[in-house]
Amino acid sequence: MKRKVLSVLLCAGLVVSMMAGCGSKEDSGQGSEATDMEYVKDKGTLVVGITNFEPMDYKDESGEWIGFDADLAKAFAESLGVDVEFVEIDWDNKILELDGKTIDCVWNGMTLTPEVTSSMDCTDAYLANAQVVVVPSDVADQYQDEDSLADLNFAAEAGSAGEAELEARGLNVTPVTAQADALMEVAAGTSDAAVIDLLMAAAMIGEGTSYEDLTYTVHLSSEEYGVGFRKGSDLKEELNKFFDTCYEDGTIQELAETYGVQDMLVTE
Repeated sequence: MKRKVLSVLLCAGLVVSMMAGCGSKEDSGQGSEATDMEYVKDKGTLVVGITNFEPMDYKDESGEWIGFDADLAKAFAESLGVDVEFVEIDWDNKILELDGKTIDCVWNGMTLTPEVTSSMDCTDAYLANAQVVVVPSDVADQYQDEDSLADLNFAAEAGSAGEAELEARGLNVTPVTAQADALMEVAAGTSDAAVIDLLMAAAMIGEGTSYEDLTYTVHLSSEEYGVGFRKGSDLKEELNKFFDTCYEDGTIQELAETYGVQDMLVTE
């Protein structure tokens, strides 16, 4: 009987000792969670959250994602020694997607709004942009200032800077899934106007595009683009260093000219 009691006590002591050892390992930092860079390198893939947004992220005839942001993301992933995966997201849920680790960054012509910068760790700005009003060309002369917009029904991407600008002015806006959908609404006549990024407007509307009968008029805001990572991510500074290298060797300027955004590059 004494031997049985002794054995039980010894086993209990061993368990306590093992638990204490585990606690010491965690306290010493050996069991701490990996950094974002370690996490990405361990799984071998940088998952980039995007929307279909020409000239930043869009598909070529073969179905491959290309664009100014897409090509930069590919090069950055290569510098990390990992593959890149592009995932189309609901822009309104970008912060949830990032925090839930279904994506590793938001890299899609993202405006550095207060909501974005308070919810993500964002890189330095790399492109300048504006939110512009898109209307049919045959009525463009009627909408040349903000006062003329009061009675229009707008379409804008949910969660976008364009939607925020319209709401701030008390204008009537219908949220849609993507900026491209906002253009389709205007082209179809189901919305009077849209508000989209200037970079997209320059690439997708007017002569030689699929939306030859649309044009842009009023500039509602000026803004800058950045890339967003999870709070505390060490990938933010790594990408800032990558941007610096691309400016120094001319890579980013060459890429900007390829996609027609060279005039929007932030150079300081």
